[in-house]
Amino acid sequence: MRVIAGSARRTQLKTLEGMDTRPTTDRIKETLFNMIAPYLYDSIFLDLFAGSGGIGIEALSRGAMESVFVEKNPKAMACVKENLQKTHFERKGMTMQMDVMTALYKLEGEKQFDYIFMDPPYNHELEKSVLTYLAESSLLSEEGIIIVEASKETEFDYAEDLGYHIIKEKIYKTNKHVFLEPAGRKEIC
Repeated sequence: MRVIAGSARRTQLKTLEGMDTRPTTDRIKETLFNMIAPYLYDSIFLDLFAGSGGIGIEALSRGAMESVFVEKNPKAMACVKENLQKTHFERKGMTMQMDVMTALYKLEGEKQFDYIFMDPPYNHELEKSVLTYLAESSLLSEEGIIIVEASKETEFDYAEDLGYHIIKEKIYKTNKHVFLEPAGRKEIC
């Protein structure tokens, strides 16, 4: 796994051995960041279920002002910290080694995010719990976007009931990215 573009381009990132995490492949990461790159500069990025931190680090490399990494696995968090050092983003990266819901409570009122990315373990409905919390939260900035990486089979038919509008769904071979925003958001143009 490596950083694809930006100031830390081509830097190899450390990942956990075994099947405890599923690092997003370079091809899928590149597709994701090609979609959001024009809006990434100076943004504040939240990487939930961060694994080895590849997504949040890619955001930093491409101009995000700050990334917050939430990961409860201590070995995975050690990878995040090592990868932040390797890419020289220690000062732009904040790490929180804890359960995602606990981290969201702690961040409430402290920060607002332009992008909230989550890649929870597949088929456990953890994304639904997070989206339910975020629906009543102030963590998403006024123009912010939530991006969920999930298995291809994961349904988001409840999103509208929670007050979200699905902007886009990008489907890959085995998984997908779902882009959500609060419903009723006024268009600027």
